[in-house]
Amino acid sequence: MRRPRHLSAEERALWDMVARRAKPLSAPKPAKPEARRHETPSRPQLPQVTEPQPLFPFRVGQTAAAARGNDLLPSVNARLEAAPVRMDNKAFGRLKRGKLVPEARLDLHGMTLSEAHPELISFILSAQACGLRLVLVITGKGKQKDEGGPIPVRHGVLRHQVPHWLEASPLKQAVLQVTAAHLRHGGHGAYYVYLRRGR
Repeated sequence: MRRPRHLSAEERALWDMVARRAKPLSAPKPAKPEARRHETPSRPQLPQVTEPQPLFPFRVGQTAAAARGNDLLPSVNARLEAAPVRMDNKAFGRLKRGKLVPEARLDLHGMTLSEAHPELISFILSAQACGLRLVLVITGKGKQKDEGGPIPVRHGVLRHQVPHWLEASPLKQAVLQVTAAHLRHGGHGAYYVYLRRGR
């Protein structure tokens, strides 16, 4: 068995010099102070409990404007009332009072949009070709129903859609004036359509 080798004086001096220059990889952890024998640990302070403020009675939506509804668009009747009068003013006044009698009528009540649109186009263009001036288009007022969804649903889809169709091609060249019918001819569930003279 080999006997352990002892460092020489030069080796010892070299080792001491290297050891002085070396830095530890991690700092030594500070020693924990010894707990005092007769000292009780301090308790954490609890937050102060404040008295709850009373709730005043309220109603959901009470700060919303009372006059504001779900519909951001103006009603069909409001749009038609605001439209400029393109026909004779005297005849328009008689029309609004229900004094003019429609020469033909189309009942779209109960139809779907895809069924009603071609029927309306055919009726209006045929009426103009026959030289008629005033026709009645019946849409019905529509049923008020709640689908339960988050977005309000218009009732009376045909009542809202027919004026748009009458203002768009190919019918706009044939239509001079559209207005809600008098009560004797269906009221808000029907429209007077005053036609331009055929060419």
